[in-house]
Amino acid sequence: QVQLVESGGGLVEAGGSLRLSCAASERTYNNYAMGWFRQAPGKEREFVAAISTHGVGKYYADSVRGRFTISRGDARNTVFLQMNWLEPADTAVYYCALRAGDGGSVYDFRAYDSWGQGTQVTVYS
Repeated sequence: QVQLVESGGGLVEAGGSLRLSCAASERTYNNYAMGWFRQAPGKEREFVAAISTHGVGKYYADSVRGRFTISRGDARNTVFLQMNWLEPADTAVYYCALRAGDGGSVYDFRAYDSWGQGTQVTVYS
C-alpha cells in the first residue's frame, strides 16, 4: 500500500477557505485515482470528492459541489482540495485516499486501497 500524508487542516470562521494537500510518501510508478472523505464525530465516513487518474473526471458530493474543488498536482499521486465558503457542517476529519483498482464506486470508501492519517477541519460560526 502507498502511504499518504495530508496537510492543510485547521480552524476557520464560517465563510472562510482552506486548502488540503495530500501526497504519497514515496515515489510511485503509476498514477492512481484519488479521493477525499470526511468523518464527523458520531457519523459515518462520507464521500467528499474524487478525481480520476489523469484529472479529467471529477466527482463531488452534493453538499460540497460549487464550494470545493479537487485537483491533481504535478507529482504523481498528489491531490488538493480547495474548500471555499466553509460551513460549520463541514467540520470533520478529512481523509485522503488512493484507489488502485477499478472495482467499486468512486463514492464508496471500500473502493479505496490506501488512506492518510486524516487532518482536522473545524469551522466555527
